[in-house]
Amino acid sequence: MKAKKSLGQNFLIDDNIIQKIAKEIPAFSNDLILEIGPGRGALTKHLTSKDTNYLAFEIDQDLKPILTTYENDKAHIIYEDILKADLNKYLRAITYNKLYIVGNLPYYITTPILEKIIASNLVLESLIIMVQKEVGLRFMAQPNSKDYGYFTLYLKYFYDIEKVCDVSRKAFWPVPKVESMVLKLSPRKNKINLDIEEYQQFLKTCFKQKRKTLKNNLQAYDWPKINAILMVNNYTENVRAEELPENILIEIFKNLKKEEI
Repeated sequence: MKAKKSLGQNFLIDDNIIQKIAKEIPAFSNDLILEIGPGRGALTKHLTSKDTNYLAFEIDQDLKPILTTYENDKAHIIYEDILKADLNKYLRAITYNKLYIVGNLPYYITTPILEKIIASNLVLESLIIMVQKEVGLRFMAQPNSKDYGYFTLYLKYFYDIEKVCDVSRKAFWPVPKVESMVLKLSPRKNKINLDIEEYQQFLKTCFKQKRKTLKNNLQAYDWPKINAILMVNNYTENVRAEELPENILIEIFKNLKKEEI
């Protein structure tokens, strides 16, 4: 069937990549795999063969004749936009041990989907996602690199991120214009307790204009207090947010008065 550009459809057809993704999910019969956008079922057939609980969200109802063949007593597909779905409502209806989420995410809604998963407060074992390579590099970026930014740190707060493999654009049909990457996101252990909404807004402000200094971006904040932390850590007041590692930004955030955030 013809892929729909409006839905960002590029179907994975490389079985080697499909096998690599499937192997990253060591699920047992009492676990649950949640697949985002199963498409024509290339990965779905491997996931449902694991005899685990399986749940998928697919927005394209035209794929139902193909995907129905993978449904059984433990495998169900919901034809709904995952960005509008109440994930917790569906998950409460299933008894399971560990939760694994996997998906070939449409490039234009990768970030909203991740924000949706985070906002849903799901307790999961791991998240295996296919993303545009450029986006994957941004998620894993380190300080002093052009890819390092607000969402790098926001995602890093919740997950340890590692690359599973690079994926050639020829692994898809139709062939996209960009290369891809498979990432494994594992929930961080011993996560620092922060007001995440305030921290998120703080990070957005720090990186509001990346080429400006932190001082320029944080004009509404208590700069002497910020500068004192920078000096202790051997940074000047001309430092940019993109030069600061996560621990320094968290230290600054924690030392600012709550009403200033």
